[in-house]
Amino acid sequence: MASSTLPTITQVTSAQKRTLFAAALGWGLDGFDVLLYSNVQVKAMESLGIFPTDVHYKAISGLPNAFMLLASGIGGILFGFIADRIGRTKALMLSILTYSLCSLGSGLSTSIFVLIFFRFVLGLGMGGEWNTGATLVAETWPTHLRARAIAIVQSAWAWGLAAASLAAWIVLDRLRQNWRMVFFVGVLPALVTLWIRKSVPESEMWKQQKNRATTKAPFSEIFSPALRKQTIFLLLLNVFGLFAWWGLFSWMPPYLTLPVERGGRGFSLMSSATLLVTLNLVGMFPGYLCYGWVADKLGRKFSLIVYTLCAAALIPLYAAARTQWIILILGAMVGFFGTGFFAGSGIIGSEIFPTRVRARALGFTYNGARALSCVAPYTIGWVGDKKGLSWAFLLCAIAFVLTALMATQLPETKGKQLE
Repeated sequence: MASSTLPTITQVTSAQKRTLFAAALGWGLDGFDVLLYSNVQVKAMESLGIFPTDVHYKAISGLPNAFMLLASGIGGILFGFIADRIGRTKALMLSILTYSLCSLGSGLSTSIFVLIFFRFVLGLGMGGEWNTGATLVAETWPTHLRARAIAIVQSAWAWGLAAASLAAWIVLDRLRQNWRMVFFVGVLPALVTLWIRKSVPESEMWKQQKNRATTKAPFSEIFSPALRKQTIFLLLLNVFGLFAWWGLFSWMPPYLTLPVERGGRGFSLMSSATLLVTLNLVGMFPGYLCYGWVADKLGRKFSLIVYTLCAAALIPLYAAARTQWIILILGAMVGFFGTGFFAGSGIIGSEIFPTRVRARALGFTYNGARALSCVAPYTIGWVGDKKGLSWAFLLCAIAFVLTALMATQLPETKGKQLE
């Protein structure tokens, strides 16, 4: 009976809507800057003297993404400390500035080593954005709407990836500009911080916790007997899930455009952009949004298991596909399940940990996992050099199965009230 008086997602306060929009915008623009490299990878490598005919081409060209993921783990923990001390909104602005300015630096790179450096520093901001945004939304939205709100934040990643594909196609194909101009577009997200500073309120839950805390909760609390099991299995779930995601999706743009004799599918830039935009907006975007609804109906844990097992089953079919329309359909389905489940990681993670360590715990279990999954782009590239990318993608399917196994060890948190 009381539930009938609860506000719907269209009846929340203006401040809550601005908070949601800020977190979603920051995460979407994060995805935009992060995946710009994958969309210009072939041309950037050629400009820097690394060619598809080189023996270790795929392994070497996977290094910028590998170092970016390594840095994201450091950034997640670093920005988790920052967010727990100076506030969620300030940490959010700092992370956006970091990845935006490093996109500009990526476009100015004169060697593979300089490019790796800027992608590494960009990863620090990338890692910081996710846990600060997710924490801000978790602490400001009502319990019964939390899953759907975090799913909306996660869904912005799909729009960011679609925008990256479109930007690369427009700059490279339509405007006939070089790959550096694509990265220069990536500095625009820095302007968002001006709006956040003016319009987005700080989390009241964080301010109350800060005011009444006499001592700071140590980071080691996430490994206390009460939280240790949840911390370890959520970390492992994210490690395997992120290995699968980055191994597959960071290689998908070059996979579609590389010549058939080099293990790709030989599509044009326009065809590749069409496939990737469809994958993002028809697959990933509804996958995120639907996860929030599914998690509210079936529970957080069962939804994670279903999504990741479906992704594991679809990847071998995608890797075996040859015709464009089949790749389009299967790619959208893989995107739906293989990306949508990340909303579940944010939801269950925000509900497991107490307010005093929530941002740091999310930063460690998600971005620490991203650091550990940094081997994915290099590993898939290395196996791709030996066996072809289609065979390499099967490792991603195995990783999704392991993700589902880790989910079975987590508690069900549906309906849990945050203190």
